[in-house]
Amino acid sequence: MRQAILTEPKHIEIKTDVKAPEARDLKPNEVLINIKRIGICGSEIHSYHGLHPATKYPVVQGHEFSAVVVATGSDVKSCKPGDKVTASPQEVCGKCGPCRRGQYNVCENLRVEAFQADGVAQDYFVTTDERIVVLPEGMSFDDGAMMEPCAVGAHASIRTDVAGKNVVVSGAGTIGNLVAQFCKARGARKVLITDISDLRLSKARECGIEYTANVAVTPLKEALKEVFGDEGYQVGFEVAGVESSIRSLMETIEKGSDIVIVAVFSKDPALSMFYLGEHELQLIGSMMYRHEDYETAVDFVNRGIVDLKPLVSNRFPFERYDDAYRFIDDNRDTSMKVIIDLDNNTNC
Repeated sequence: MRQAILTEPKHIEIKTDVKAPEARDLKPNEVLINIKRIGICGSEIHSYHGLHPATKYPVVQGHEFSAVVVATGSDVKSCKPGDKVTASPQEVCGKCGPCRRGQYNVCENLRVEAFQADGVAQDYFVTTDERIVVLPEGMSFDDGAMMEPCAVGAHASIRTDVAGKNVVVSGAGTIGNLVAQFCKARGARKVLITDISDLRLSKARECGIEYTANVAVTPLKEALKEVFGDEGYQVGFEVAGVESSIRSLMETIEKGSDIVIVAVFSKDPALSMFYLGEHELQLIGSMMYRHEDYETAVDFVNRGIVDLKPLVSNRFPFERYDDAYRFIDDNRDTSMKVIIDLDNNTNC
């Protein structure tokens, strides 16, 4: 079978002679799946440049995906052969303090596929029963591959209460867009999403986010006044991963409010301890998701509450995995979610 391996920064090797896992070798709790689509994540681009702090090389790529079940172990209850599925990429120990209290997304020994563990960028993959999420029959493989970033948005949007509050999401890439959509779905009063890309902001509007601002053109304070008037905003989400973004949120948010950190920073930002302390702000981390966040993501997308259609911008065949990463690098302002299609051999 085929396999895409990030052997070192800026080099993905495609192997075509890898031995495929076989149904007869499955453990009782394991599931053999045939991968159909893979979404490329911004964190994987950090890894591609050697800037992700938790990536080990070499590592098989891919952790956002959709697939079809080929075979199941004797104890598997979540799915059956022929089911359309996705699965969490988290490998957890189940024994540490966070795992014992149900916060396995921050497991002390967490390994994430495509970063510390080999990912799904191959034709066949083995995962475990408890990580499987069955997709509705009518859901497309593209949408299924986007359940992972959707789950990020579902989880981040419950790290603090957004209901009835004004919200600012800084960063309108795929994750920022989804965070904004989930905040709106969870009852936020007004949601403003900011970026420096007109394309990403237009995609946000296509997805139902009414208030947008290009902060390279309109200063944030001016945009806040236009959207919120004297009300200000009470929740901020940092999804841009740059120092100026988190500093701007800390400087402009209402005192006593919450800022949720969603982005992965390639370089630690210098923060103002004055704003943090004197304004009694709370900086809240958000790490990936749990199983219930996947279930919420599937439900919201299936019911049309969250819209994914405007977000897939480009596709590449498996053989052009490296080209897809380079394309993202060269077209950051004009691309959103790039999908690897394992069924097609030509760019489409």
